[in-house]
Amino acid sequence: MGVFITFEGPEGSGKSTQARLLYERLQATGYPVILTREPGGTRIGEMIRRIVMDLRHTEMAPTTETLLFSAARAQLVSELVRPYLNTGGIVLCDRYADSTFAYQGYGLGRDLDELQAITAVATGGLMPDLTFYLDLDVEAGLRRKQAARERADTVGAGSAQRPEWNRLDARDLAYHQRVAAGFAELMRRDPARWRRLPAEQPVSELAEQIYHEVEPLLRRVALLGSQG
Repeated sequence: MGVFITFEGPEGSGKSTQARLLYERLQATGYPVILTREPGGTRIGEMIRRIVMDLRHTEMAPTTETLLFSAARAQLVSELVRPYLNTGGIVLCDRYADSTFAYQGYGLGRDLDELQAITAVATGGLMPDLTFYLDLDVEAGLRRKQAARERADTVGAGSAQRPEWNRLDARDLAYHQRVAAGFAELMRRDPARWRRLPAEQPVSELAEQIYHEVEPLLRRVALLGSQG
């Protein structure tokens, strides 16, 4: 079995950047590693992402939202994550099941036991070995994300480089504060799995802290070409 590492945090925390930096470092070192995201990561998952994140879908019911996220997760685990872990590789994932508990559970008030049952079906019980939470004040994070979009608009960045502003981002501040409180509760319940790191520090310093936390897990993974 390989190593499964996930990244969580409020909007604008830089988790996607840090996941990519860790991926690039591990790949350059010769580790077998893939980087994926939720929702998405597969053809079907990306189609679901377009539906569930679209700003136009304001009428989406909380149950519909929960099931769509879980459907994308089920496809990702079945098609990509579990098969790669079974080869002994490293999977890095930008968000995972913890986001469902934080965003749909604490954020929207969905029953946590119900979410636990749905998530168990979607993932087959697969949990990360390590989860990073990049801690940032939710208001600061939303401002950071909006500023990044404005900069992209100024320079005329294409859609692939333009930071996403989606249906969940657009919800009110109280919602995002409930989500942050939910993540805090998840960390309190399972402290051994989580690493909470301040997101406002320089990107390079945060990347070094993340790599330091990951290093002990790398002993379980063989470098490419070292066996044969």
